Amino acid sequence: MPVTVSVLCVCLGNICRSPTAEAVLRTRAEEAGLALEVDSAGTGGWHVGHPPDRRAQAAAAARGYDLSRQRARQVVQGDGRFDLILAMDDQNAADLRRLLPPEAHDRIALFLDGAPETAGRSVPDPYYDDRFDHVLDLIEAAADGWVARLKAGR
Repeated sequence: MPVTVSVLCVCLGNICRSPTAEAVLRTRAEEAGLALEVDSAGTGGWHVGHPPDRRAQAAAAARGYDLSRQRARQVVQGDGRFDLILAMDDQNAADLRRLLPPEAHDRIALFLDGAPETAGRSVPDPYYDDRFDHVLDLIEAAADGWVARLKAGR
């Protein structure tokens, strides 16, 4: 199954939302028979090299997603190569427009644009409020939407 689309999921520190989105999107794509290259990164570099937050790992594991091998990294210029760059919130999208070359800007979207009922909204950062299950609910819904769109060639 050849890779047809590359997707980068982006949040602030790459330890909660974007690694969760990476794992969910990869899993949902595999289940749908869609070959995707999926990665994640943060707009900030505070957690580079660290594994995802233990709470994010626990919430994801409870639903069958394994984040344990992921390590945080910061967005770099070369990430402009991705076909689709999915930001977790408006600030991440704005930061991506600052960090990536102009030719990548039209490939930046909000992750929740994948689900009509959540479009235009942000995936809230669960780092301070512990709403990891709520974040997973949103990410799963949007991942299913992106998989359906990408499978249909849109």
